[in-house]
Amino acid sequence: MKLEELVEQFAQNVAAQNDAIQRGDAKAGNKHAKQYTAALMELRAQGNAGRDALAVLLTHPRTDVRAMAAAFLLRYRTAESRAVLEAAAKEGGVAAIGAIMTLRRWDDGTWALDPE
Repeated sequence: MKLEELVEQFAQNVAAQNDAIQRGDAKAGNKHAKQYTAALMELRAQGNAGRDALAVLLTHPRTDVRAMAAAFLLRYRTAESRAVLEAAAKEGGVAAIGAIMTLRRWDDGTWALDPE
């Protein structure tokens, strides 16, 4: 699968998971989480090329997609990712919770979403 397709799969499934969470549909949410995680693993396998491809989502129209991409890119694109997460944290909603927790883990040195 091409990098662009993996990025699209990641974005679509992050959005779909959050939509499912808002509907209270945990089963669908878990399904989409597995799918975006699979796309992320394939992107990671490509090293920096995969990270660069994922970084296009830092400007995605949906906050939840931007924030999720930023969470996984903090080590690689720290300033950009932190700015995205800080903005998401201020917006409220599901994305804000994840953004706040990600920033907290980053600041306390326990963040480990993209092992080197």
